[in-house]
Amino acid sequence: MATGPRGKAATLALRRRLLSNSCRLFFPEDPIKIVRGQGQYMYDEQGAEYIDCINNVAHVGHCHPLVVQAAHEQNQVLNTNSRYLHDNIVDYAQRLSETLPEKLCVFYFLNSGSEANDLALRLARQYTGHWDVVVLDHAYHGHLSSLIDISPYKFRDLDGQKEWVHVAPLPDTYRGPYREDHPNPAVAYASEVKRVVGSAQEKGRKIAAFFAESLPSVGGQIIPPAGYFPEVAGHIRRAGGVFVADEIQVGFGRVGKHFWAFQLQGEDFVPDIVTMGKSIGNGHPVACVATTQAVARAFEATGVEYFNTFGGSPVSCAVGLAVLDVLEKEQLQAHAASVGSFLMELLGQQKAKHPILGDIRGVGLFIGVDLIKDEATRMPATEEADYVVSRLKENYILLSTDGPGRNVLKFKPPMCFSLDNARHVVARLDAILTDMEEKVRSCETLRLQP
Repeated sequence: MATGPRGKAATLALRRRLLSNSCRLFFPEDPIKIVRGQGQYMYDEQGAEYIDCINNVAHVGHCHPLVVQAAHEQNQVLNTNSRYLHDNIVDYAQRLSETLPEKLCVFYFLNSGSEANDLALRLARQYTGHWDVVVLDHAYHGHLSSLIDISPYKFRDLDGQKEWVHVAPLPDTYRGPYREDHPNPAVAYASEVKRVVGSAQEKGRKIAAFFAESLPSVGGQIIPPAGYFPEVAGHIRRAGGVFVADEIQVGFGRVGKHFWAFQLQGEDFVPDIVTMGKSIGNGHPVACVATTQAVARAFEATGVEYFNTFGGSPVSCAVGLAVLDVLEKEQLQAHAASVGSFLMELLGQQKAKHPILGDIRGVGLFIGVDLIKDEATRMPATEEADYVVSRLKENYILLSTDGPGRNVLKFKPPMCFSLDNARHVVARLDAILTDMEEKVRSCETLRLQP
């Protein structure tokens, strides 16, 4: 076995031999070997520094010293399961409860967002006595079999849609059936959910839950119109179901205005279940489900214990507490609001300059830039988006695409992403688009050169 540093080519060869091709890399044609991270930056084996615009897992910054210290110190004392009394787990639950509506007061701790959503599904079914689920088109809720089944993003390429899964249109006011010129897109899209529920009920189906990311990410960085969730919740609850808000991608202050993205839908809106993951542990495997007393009691009534070997361990909870401490001490929620607003403003200026930029949407540090081939049809500029991401990588900026057309540039950086980072990234984007307009003619809306 080699004892010295392994070169990128050797690591790639070993990976190809030992790992499945299903485990994909960013930039597969020329992958980056990342060996270190700090704040909003990542470093390759040559020491090159990249601005990380997409890693929402490293929520308060890669390798934040206070988070690393909390994990290290607790690891030196005790790391065991949650069947023993320990202060960390109750302290953490208490701290989380202070960020949520009072009704969401019972917590389950797990290791991943997929585990959290799977448990949410179990809770919903036990509480309602129903089985079926309504989800949004293009949704992704995790990699477990139960979640692939409720993720159109995945199941359409696998076994297809199960009879107990019902798909409602994504509340996309740029590409969907009800757009920015509609007088009330929130009610219109919620009526589509009502229609889907009614159609299911006509077939004798009973709805257990409506699952939605508070801001759909894989669907293309979508911002649902305000008022949509309360309307949907009304339809779902009248059908005997519960509302599950998936905050795995967007919680913990990322949206700036609020700590939780579902709060963008109004102060009075409260989901029945909230799932958390990714950013909750800043890279440590932590996840959580928060729910009401009523839902939790129905789950307890089965008499079956819920136990998770590593969920809620002293180390995991120490990490979770440290993340909350950093968010508060460094005022990262307010920072996300100000930097995100500035980034949106800069991108908006580019939209006026580059017709390929069809839509700029977002809130806080959750932003999507929708690239189009034609303004009238809004045809996704998939190849151009891929080209832009590749060129940004050459400029040491890490960005990726999402959306059904893989044409939406997604910004979900660590929360310490700065004003200077925003200026630099948008300046590079401007230069790349300008160069592309001179060299690439595949977009009909690109300005013709004299």
